[in-house]
Amino acid sequence: MAQPTQLGFQDAASPLMEELLHFHDHALMIIFLISVMVLYIIVLMISTKLTDTYILDSQEIEIIWTVLPAMILILIALPSLRILYLMDEINDPHLTIKAVGHQWYWSYEYTDYEDLGFDSYMIPTQDLTPGQFRLLEADHRMVIPVESPIRILISAEDVLHSWAVPSLGVKMDAVPGRLNQVTFIAARSGVFYGQCSEICGANHSFMPIVVEAVPLAHFESWSSLMLEDT
Repeated sequence: MAQPTQLGFQDAASPLMEELLHFHDHALMIIFLISVMVLYIIVLMISTKLTDTYILDSQEIEIIWTVLPAMILILIALPSLRILYLMDEINDPHLTIKAVGHQWYWSYEYTDYEDLGFDSYMIPTQDLTPGQFRLLEADHRMVIPVESPIRILISAEDVLHSWAVPSLGVKMDAVPGRLNQVTFIAARSGVFYGQCSEICGANHSFMPIVVEAVPLAHFESWSSLMLEDT
């Protein structure tokens, strides 16, 4: 999860988020080089008193500053399109979970099971135990198996919400009357936190998302216990 004074992204917990981080670094380096070059030219033009006819009027320079930006845009667009298609790719998900946004909590339904679903509310500050995070802990976590393709079907019951978990590289709007889907793979075990990312009313800040990735054997034990409780 994010740390105080952190400037970068959270550590990637899915292959898709790793791709997004690599693309961010790639684009940032291009922006940095362009900024340095533009700053150098500005300083050079201000500080020098020399002029040259071939600089002020040159077909070669006009060709260069037309072709070079086009090449830079291609270097940015190709990796971006690749990641865009990867984000929409769904290959035989092992588990499908329906997440429905309410004012102001989430409900989860494991559609591959006959009767496995629950509501997930934020734990009030006064009920937190040592080690838990304020405004981020939920009374029921969405448990998933690690290293398995997971499909999330996202909708809302009342107003617009947004299901977002930054470390998994997932963010999808929850729209009433519409079913959106997103897929990801948790690359490692852990607990990953997110929040509703669409302003949805007075308690918008109080509907956290907690995803717990566990080994497959632990997930099967958890699902058996949940089915027995219901």
